[in-house]
Amino acid sequence: MAASKKAVLGPLVGAVDQGTSSTRFLVFNSKTAELLSHHQVEIKQEFPREGWVEQDPKEILHSVYECIEKTCEKLGQLNIDISNIKAIGVSNQRETTVVWDKLTGEPLYNAVVWLDLRTQSTVESLSKRIPGNNNFVKSKTGLPLSTYFSAVKLRWLLDNVRKVQKAVEEKRALFGTIDSWLIWSLTGGVNGGVHCTDVTNASRTMLFNIHSLEWDKQLCEFFGIPMEILPNVRSSSEIYGLMKAGALEGVPISGCLGDQSAALVGQMCFQNGQAKNTYGTGCFLLCNTGHKCVFSDHGLLTTVAYKLGRDKPVYYALEGSVAIAGAVIRWLRDNLGIIESSEEIEKLAKEVGTSYGCYFVPAFSGLYAPYWEPSARGIICGLTQFTNKCHIAFAALEAVCFQTREILDAMNRDCGIPLSHLQVDGGMTSNKILMQLQADILYIPVVKPSMPETTALGAAMAAGAAEGVGVWSLEPEDLSAVTMERFEPQINAEESEIRYSTWKKAVMKSMGWVTTQSPESG
Repeated sequence: MAASKKAVLGPLVGAVDQGTSSTRFLVFNSKTAELLSHHQVEIKQEFPREGWVEQDPKEILHSVYECIEKTCEKLGQLNIDISNIKAIGVSNQRETTVVWDKLTGEPLYNAVVWLDLRTQSTVESLSKRIPGNNNFVKSKTGLPLSTYFSAVKLRWLLDNVRKVQKAVEEKRALFGTIDSWLIWSLTGGVNGGVHCTDVTNASRTMLFNIHSLEWDKQLCEFFGIPMEILPNVRSSSEIYGLMKAGALEGVPISGCLGDQSAALVGQMCFQNGQAKNTYGTGCFLLCNTGHKCVFSDHGLLTTVAYKLGRDKPVYYALEGSVAIAGAVIRWLRDNLGIIESSEEIEKLAKEVGTSYGCYFVPAFSGLYAPYWEPSARGIICGLTQFTNKCHIAFAALEAVCFQTREILDAMNRDCGIPLSHLQVDGGMTSNKILMQLQADILYIPVVKPSMPETTALGAAMAAGAAEGVGVWSLEPEDLSAVTMERFEPQINAEESEIRYSTWKKAVMKSMGWVTTQSPESG
């Protein structure tokens, strides 16, 4: 029985999905894209000061090993032979910055998370040095100067952490985003670990020229970053190295994509004009723009979508980035304590079915797209004596949908062709109230794959398709059809518009809250 089951399965591909709030390892059948097993571990976030967000790089690495071991045990219980796993892909939270010692393998400081705001004063002093008529940072990187991206975080570490400065002086320091830290560690670390990243993660550092696809000397000089600490930039689909420890020792790591690019691939958005929205810690809408860089006039980023092979062409995307989506639910759970688990929010929201005029703008890290307003902070407004925790829960869900509407509007304006439906994925999409609200607020259908783990799937596809692995075909005729669930708008357009315009009023009230001189920038 077991033998026949093993024979049927064919080659498998694993994917590490290292997100902001959790780490997962998932194993897929490369012929059917079916998810066979997975394991997930929540990751601690540390907030040492107001506006600071850190994680422990070693905890992240251990969580990856733990997820791999536990998933392999589960496969064993299913009588699936783990020697069928032919490749591993890595997908990761982007921009989060790690500097470590290449001689000891030890991180020199906590990982500074993408959401972190400590670099606001760094951003302000740097922006004074960019000529108004030649924003070379934006034209080379596709990004606005913001606390969000790695270069300013790295600049802060070089300015403020003696251990980092010393290691750089002594040529012991390596910099990387989470993908680089994981791949270096998994491929041997101090014993020959491979120090690399892929084009998608590199494009989020603010040090990478998205046209030439290389680290940019002028940008590195502008931010004062020594180029020798940067990882080698590779395509998103090639063999980087082999696993050197654990249950999957000897298996090639052959896919690497920033999580939002991975979700674009996992949603099969390979054509110019196809888009997806991922609901994770933040919310990220990406639209494939093909081989050309499209620059936004409405607050979106231009970014590398993927490059699926050393000799394959690069694809670009327009991205609308929202900092706080699922994070607002975690905040209601951990900070306010009005829910005990994230799933409970649906129950509370269902009890009232409306926010009753209450609006929640979760600008915990300022506002990202389309405003790029670092001075904003979170507000809950429209409160009356009638408002209770159910209304606040409902308003939190609505906030995710309104923020998506803002970036979708910007996307439609930049692309000129409005999206006729929205493809969605990510942890929050299991919340049916949220999905229906999203369809109502956008006033277009929302379409969700029945297998929501598209980020991991994208990383697995890149790994399985890599030259030298070749177990996953990305040819359109070979991609398995995906079953979808569809949510149609159920309110009238006028009501949708009124709610949206009130939301915009609330957003305006959240702005201009913080000045750099305030104590939180200490």
